[in-house]
Amino acid sequence: MLSWIVSWLKDLPPELIVIIAGALPVSELRGAIPLGLYLGMPLLKAFFWAVLGNIIFVAPALFLLEPASVYLRRFKLWSHFFDWLFERTRKKSEKVLRYETLGLLILVAIPLPMTGAWTGVIAATLFKIKFRYAFLSISLGVILAGIIVSLLCTLGIISWKAVAG
Repeated sequence: MLSWIVSWLKDLPPELIVIIAGALPVSELRGAIPLGLYLGMPLLKAFFWAVLGNIIFVAPALFLLEPASVYLRRFKLWSHFFDWLFERTRKKSEKVLRYETLGLLILVAIPLPMTGAWTGVIAATLFKIKFRYAFLSISLGVILAGIIVSLLCTLGIISWKAVAG
C-alpha cells in the first residue's frame, strides 16, 4: 500500500512526500524516515520532515476526534467503526490508563505496529487527557520514536524496502 501511495505522489517534492507519509496512519514516521532515506535525503532532513508530518495533525485531531466520532456514530457503519477502533485502542493502551501522560508518551514512542501518534490521539481522547498534556506527550513520543527509527535505519535494521513490503 505504501508503495502505491508513493507512486501516486512521485511528482511532488521529496520533502512533501515524507511529510504526507509521516501524517498517514498506515506509515507515520516509522515509514516516513526510511522513505526519506530511500528518496536520497540525509538522515537529519528525513527525520525533520517525518517528525513534522507526524506531529502536524495531532492538535486538530485532539480537538476534532471526539466531536466527529459523536456525530458520525449516528450512522451504523461509522458506529461499528468507532466501536472497533476505540476497543482496539483500549486494549493497546493499558499503560496509558495506569501512567496517564507518561504512558501516552511510551505508547507513542515505541515504534511498533498499532502504536504511534494516531493511536496516542485516540487514547488521549478515550481517557480524557487534557489537551496540553496529551499534545506534549504525543509530540515527545513522536520525537523519541523518530530517534529510535533513525538509529534502526542507520544500523541497517529498517529500510524502505522492508517497510513498503
